Amino acid sequence: MSEIRTGHLVLANGDVFEGELFGAAAPGGVVTGEIVFNTVMSGYQEVISDPSYAGQIITFTTAHLGNYGTNGDDDEATTVHCRGVVLREMARRHSNWRSGGSLEDYLVRHGIAAIGGVDTRRLTRVLREGGAMPGAFGDASVEELTAAAKAAVGTDGCDLVSEVTCAESYTVEGNTARHVVAVDCGIKATIVDCLSEIARVTVVPSTTTADEIRALAPDGVFLSNGPGDPAAVTYLPDTIKSLLGEVPIFGICMGHQLLGTAVGGSTHKLPFGHHGGNHPIKEIATGKVEITSQNHNYCVSLDGVEGVEVTHVNLNDDTLAGFRCTDVPAFGIQYHPEAGPGPHDSRYLFERFAELIDAN
Repeated sequence: MSEIRTGHLVLANGDVFEGELFGAAAPGGVVTGEIVFNTVMSGYQEVISDPSYAGQIITFTTAHLGNYGTNGDDDEATTVHCRGVVLREMARRHSNWRSGGSLEDYLVRHGIAAIGGVDTRRLTRVLREGGAMPGAFGDASVEELTAAAKAAVGTDGCDLVSEVTCAESYTVEGNTARHVVAVDCGIKATIVDCLSEIARVTVVPSTTTADEIRALAPDGVFLSNGPGDPAAVTYLPDTIKSLLGEVPIFGICMGHQLLGTAVGGSTHKLPFGHHGGNHPIKEIATGKVEITSQNHNYCVSLDGVEGVEVTHVNLNDDTLAGFRCTDVPAFGIQYHPEAGPGPHDSRYLFERFAELIDAN
């Protein structure tokens, strides 16, 4: 480990936490972003590399991070988009047969700053009571960090999808003759892997028009996860609306929110979001409860919308976790059935998408 570098974390509400700095040096001594907490017990590399964390600082509630190092296979994207990482304790040594290096080296390589030694139980209580909020950390003075935290903005009104989507289309060969066009709002590598089990996958930028998607002759269209406020991604709901009824559609997380918007629903921000690998979801039709991986700050409301049926509900807070259209082949899921990281209870939903494609 490198020599100890002390620093502070300051929330927009003025709360101050002392800590020890890890990873890359904060530009100008200050890192800012919206602070959220994640309850996964493992899978920190997948979480940190998830593009859905663009604009955010991730607090891990688990006590230790870095125990098993990092490797070249578990990245969910080639670029890390989160603003920073907050943790209780960084492992002083890592040990795993798959490990190719330490978490500290991984953070440095990707230019991500982190602060450890933080009382993350206290921090999590603050976020649960006050909601996700902007903050700042680094080796600048507490006064500078306080000013930066108060000036920082959250994700409200921010189109972060445009920052993380691919610059150009690419294709991943699949195991069947089906062809799926995946709209990249910040797509995870594990999602592409799961889709490739059921189809050849053409991943396209989020700005791809409905006509450009039609020209690719897809058997199905997939709408991916992504960061930021779905209400700020104003260009995609019209694209989705144009394709509804022409081709089967499946949306996950941000894709689910955009599909919900396209059918006439609305979105709103949750107090502190759902971030973790242990959220119970009930499938209404069967009564089956799945333990799921989740990462989102916003939720869909379908009140008064016709032609839709709620299929899944979050048992922690009764929020909408899934729906399907009753008059066109389309459905959305708020959580992450690809489970990267997380339990695999919900991976059947990719096969359900394949069945919807075959039936239409």
